[in-house]
This record gives sequence, C-alpha cells and structure tokens, in this order.
Amino acid sequence: MKIFVAGLPYDLDDAELTEIFEKFGKIITARVAIDKETGKSKGFGFVDMLNADEAKDAIENLNGMSLGKKPLVVKEAEDKGPSRPPMNRPPNRGGNGGFNRNRNY
Repeated sequence: MKIFVAGLPYDLDDAELTEIFEKFGKIITARVAIDKETGKSKGFGFVDMLNADEAKDAIENLNGMSLGKKPLVVKEAEDKGPSRPPMNRPPNRGGNGGFNRNRNY
C-alpha cells in the first residue's frame, strides 16, 4: 500500500522516513519529495509498505503526530491515474504573436 505523508520537517531524509515507518512493518520504499531546482525537501513524501494491514496501522498511529512544527498528515495515497495530454492551444492566426502592426497606439 502506498502512503502519502505531509508535514514532514524539511531536514528529514529518506532513511529517517523509513525509520519512522518500519516500526509498523516491512517498507518497500520511502521517499521524501525533493524540489528539482533547489534540491531541498518539499515537506512531503511517500512510503510503500508491503502489507496493507501494517500500512493502515501506521496511518492510524502516525496521522496527527508532530515531528516538528506541524502535525503529520498520513493517509493512503490516491492513485494518480493516467496523466492528461497538454491542452492544445488555438493556432496563432496573426503570425506576429498577436501584435497588430496596423493599429495606431
């Protein structure tokens, strides 16, 4: 079962996230979300647990617990489903970025 965890301290890493959850059962992966531009934590992450009952136990016991300034939000991760293709933009009919050269400003 995949678990979403928010409210993480910004200095918490994957190993510490694993340590928190492994008290409840077998962890497949534990990842803190990292901002690509800054390389810093986004304050949330995901934990994959092998056993659904152990995952539910972890959710029940850790949700609302405080590791720092904010209480944790721990819940079953929602399936993201297939991503949508980008919306098509209408064609640029003017050929000049929408700027009308003939207009007097």
